Amino acid sequence: MGRWEPNTRDRLARAALELFGERGYEQTTVAEIARRAGLTERTYFRHYADKREVLFGGSQVLRDRFTGAVAEAPASAAPIDVVAAGLEAIAQVFPAREDSRRRQSVVGAHPELQERELIKLATLSAAVAEALRARGVPDPTAGLAAEAGVAVLKVGYERWIAPTEQRELADLLRESLTQLKAVTAGAEEPVAKSGS
Repeated sequence: MGRWEPNTRDRLARAALELFGERGYEQTTVAEIARRAGLTERTYFRHYADKREVLFGGSQVLRDRFTGAVAEAPASAAPIDVVAAGLEAIAQVFPAREDSRRRQSVVGAHPELQERELIKLATLSAAVAEALRARGVPDPTAGLAAEAGVAVLKVGYERWIAPTEQRELADLLRESLTQLKAVTAGAEEPVAKSGS
């Protein structure tokens, strides 16, 4: 085996998903993942800190893509439209839908993986909020826009991996953002006081 292996991270992630599906998450070891990928355990740990992290390996790419799009959005764009640009950018970096479905099946079945996912989403939200602040968006607007973007991402992603869904992730993210805007537009109306 050569010292350099092309697509090492992808090979490890694919091997992990295969083994988690065949044997279960708890029953699969890092050594087995590495072996399935045709690599060594040492190589695995050069790319992923632990067994869980193989399921979250794209988090940095997602964060970089989102915050990069926020930074590059037109200066005149409203914060929610800047977030929309970030969502468009990240829609292109997700693994294939079937791989995403398998990954979510594993994550959804294990509370410690669900917790890790929530931490990764909170980290993404914080990074987007910071990128908005760097554009001059004040708080709490920056934080609210970032949290709204992550909520749209979660809803759109869940719809995209649904068993019968055929539409593209980008379309579902746009649709979810439009629905969020409709909800907030309705919230601008005054709320009637009870008893009046």
